[in-house]
Amino acid sequence: MVKRKGFPTVGEVILVTVKTITPYSALCVLNEYPNKEGMIHVSEVSGRWVKDIRKFVKQNKQYAAKVVRVDEEKGHINLSLKRLSKKAKEKKIQDYKQEERAEKMLELVGKKLGIKSIDEAYEKIGYELQEIFGDMFAAFNLANENPEQLVRRGVDPKYIKIMEEVAKENIQKKEIKIKAILELKFFTGDGVKKVKEFLNSLHNKYKWEIKYISAPRYSIEIKTNDPKQTERNLRENLGKEILTIKDGEANFKIGDD
Repeated sequence: MVKRKGFPTVGEVILVTVKTITPYSALCVLNEYPNKEGMIHVSEVSGRWVKDIRKFVKQNKQYAAKVVRVDEEKGHINLSLKRLSKKAKEKKIQDYKQEERAEKMLELVGKKLGIKSIDEAYEKIGYELQEIFGDMFAAFNLANENPEQLVRRGVDPKYIKIMEEVAKENIQKKEIKIKAILELKFFTGDGVKKVKEFLNSLHNKYKWEIKYISAPRYSIEIKTNDPKQTERNLRENLGKEILTIKDGEANFKIGDD
């Protein structure tokens, strides 16, 4: 289970599990903070009037909640459900899933370093990564894409190479589509033939996926893990090919129509 050190901060969104329910509150276990509990008052359950709190929260069920007050001395943590939008709740669930992936990577790093348990891995590496980067997944993502950033942010060099190895084995870059709209026409009697020849030439040369929209418009799609470089190449190569056109004209726009 994903763990964080100390107490949550006011405004932080956390995952909680309802432990007990009274007519006026729900006592919750803080999933990410070991041995910490928080309370959701009935007034913080919903934006609507709440006659029966049990209709809004269920025992042993997990919720995303916002931290509204923290008293570390007394150990009191006040939480709210109503102050979170649906989008914020969904984002927290997604972020937590990513952090679970990061925890598995942390465990792999620990094994490579001879660290015996996940608790020890947190103490030696995990908590520090959370403190520096906000969460561990962000740190492993940088280890995958730009490990030099870990050096600059003060991560112990003896961990970085192993983090990079583990990250590259476990994080796949998301493949996205780069799109362009091409307008192409020729002014000769065999214009249709020339259009087909030009488009076929582009496909054969660059392996672009080209589709007909409606004359004189065509779409070009490229799947890539490096969108910035792919867009630069598309712009450069398409511009170069257009300059070769005789007895016709063409222009293009990068992005959706």
